Amino acid sequence: MKRTVTNLCIIHQHPRILLGMKKRGFGTGRWNGFGGKVLPDETIEESLMREVEEEAGIKLEKIKKVGYMEFEFEKNGEIIEVHVFKSDSFTGEPMESEEMKPQWFHVEEIPFGEMWPDDKFWMPLLLGDKKFKGKFLFGESDVILKQELLEVEEI
Repeated sequence: MKRTVTNLCIIHQHPRILLGMKKRGFGTGRWNGFGGKVLPDETIEESLMREVEEEAGIKLEKIKKVGYMEFEFEKNGEIIEVHVFKSDSFTGEPMESEEMKPQWFHVEEIPFGEMWPDDKFWMPLLLGDKKFKGKFLFGESDVILKQELLEVEEI
């Protein structure tokens, strides 16, 4: 079974969060945090910093690991391992890239209907400064077939 290691960062400056509209590749047409695949010569954190700069044009100053999730896709058996981070400080101004179009949202207006269906389950934990671990199994049309999500003390 193929396993891909990735990272994801949600930039949260209460009461707003920065999301990006995915313009190409996996997840096109959905709002998401920033991040991507970890390259062989990178740590997860180095990869995150690179991905956020490439996708949104900003440099993260502080990051905090808040979650770990595994996403399995029934049709191909692939598992995507996602290390979830949160940040509230960066330098630069978010700007559109070839891959993402950043936009600020008020936390009460997060566009869950235009995001991955699992986001509505773990995003409240992230916004509440909780740590979490989860597993989601997706079927056809990205319907969640099984899920497990736990609040944890340590990642």
